Amino acid sequence: MYEDKTLICKECGAEFVFTAGEQEFYAEKGFTNEPQRCKSCRDARKAARGAGREMYDAVCAECGKPCKVPFQPSEDRPVYCSECFAKRK
Repeated sequence: MYEDKTLICKECGAEFVFTAGEQEFYAEKGFTNEPQRCKSCRDARKAARGAGREMYDAVCAECGKPCKVPFQPSEDRPVYCSECFAKRK
């Protein structure tokens, strides 16, 4: 049903492949627009968005390891490192 498409990144001008699997995923999620940027440009934009974010030191309530979180931890709620948080899902 879907076939791989070659698209041009609007950020860097490089060609990238919009695979049949990615097209199927986009359709399942209800996305109507094709991606505009290649994976490396998308990743760079995501990293830039989080770059100015203030991170706070915390201790994981599950494993006890120190970690950083993007919110001010409060004493009344547990904080989990990314590994323990992923296990809880």
